[in-house]
This record gives sequence, C-alpha cells and structure tokens, in this order.
Amino acid sequence: MLRDLELIKTFPDARVSWSINTLDETFRREMDNAVSIERRLAAMKAFHQAGVRTTCFISPIFPGITDAEAIIRRAKDQCNLIWLENLNLRGSYKAVILDHIRDRYPELVPLYQEIYSQGSRLYWEALDARLKAFTAELGLDYVTNDDSMKRPFDVPPVIVNYFYHEQIRKSAGKAAGKAGGRPAPTRPPAPGTPTRSSG
Repeated sequence: MLRDLELIKTFPDARVSWSINTLDETFRREMDNAVSIERRLAAMKAFHQAGVRTTCFISPIFPGITDAEAIIRRAKDQCNLIWLENLNLRGSYKAVILDHIRDRYPELVPLYQEIYSQGSRLYWEALDARLKAFTAELGLDYVTNDDSMKRPFDVPPVIVNYFYHEQIRKSAGKAAGKAGGRPAPTRPPAPGTPTRSSG
C-alpha cells in the first residue's frame, strides 16, 4: 500500500482504510495471514501524515478478545475516522469461529453461546455504553452509522458505532419500500482500499 501513496495523494477526496481488530499478533495470526498490525499502523500513519484521510476499521470485534479501547488509543492520532463493527456469524463461518473459540478460548464459550446461539444483544449494548463513555473521556465524538467525512482534516477522529447495521439496513429497506425507494445506509469502504469521500 505504501508504494501507492504518491498516486493516491493525487486522488480528490481520497480515503484509505485499514482493518485492525487486535493489537495481539498471536490472535491476528490465528485469524488471517495478512500483514502485521504494526505494518498496518505504520502505513496508516504515513498516509495520514501525507494528508490522505484514513480510517481505522475495528472489525470484526470479537467479544471478550478485541480490546477496542486500546486500538482507539493507538490509532486516534493517525486517522480521521474509527469504525466499530461487531462480529457477525453466518453460514459455515459461524461453526468455524465457534469451534476456534471452544479450542483456544474455552472461558468465552458461555458468552459466545449467549450472543450467537441465544441472540442476546446485551454484550453489544454494554460495549456501546462503555465505548461512548471512554471516547468522551478522550474528547472524541461518538456517533452511530454516520460515515461523514466533511470534518476538517486536522480535528480528532470521530468514532462510528456500526454494531446494529444489519438491523438498521433491514429497517431502512422496509422504510424505503414505503417511501419510494430511499436507499439503506451503506457499509464502510473495504479496508485497505482507496475510496472517494463525499466531502
């Protein structure tokens, strides 16, 4: 990505995102074979210092594993936006992840059963409240489902809670049918991909 920095700087309103859901390289290796967290953070810093808008995409947040507060503290001075998205488990991926939790984090099995088998949202509601208080202490704005990039470049990043996007998208889709096709909220840009922002 760094090799494309000079090119991306020429794009009007460019934005580049990185997915960082842990600062623990051991857990990162368990989940993917992508570049290290330190390389991602270094690239984010380089782009931000070069004047390119950057997004730290804390996704997916693994209950009981992802330390969102630590990631926010680490990234807040080198990005314009911090997205928070919960871990959603569907299809065969659900069994793979739950098996991994049973094998490597057995103490978290009751929590994952509560969330992904019983459908409880209590964990996400409590995390939402905790992060709202945490970001307030840091002097950061905390919003829900707002992908606005119209803020001045040099102000602190805004934290965007995207925990309930699936529910919101479904509700918006139903409302769109009644209102004549108004689109539902969109997902954030793919991590590591330069995009055009709206402002």
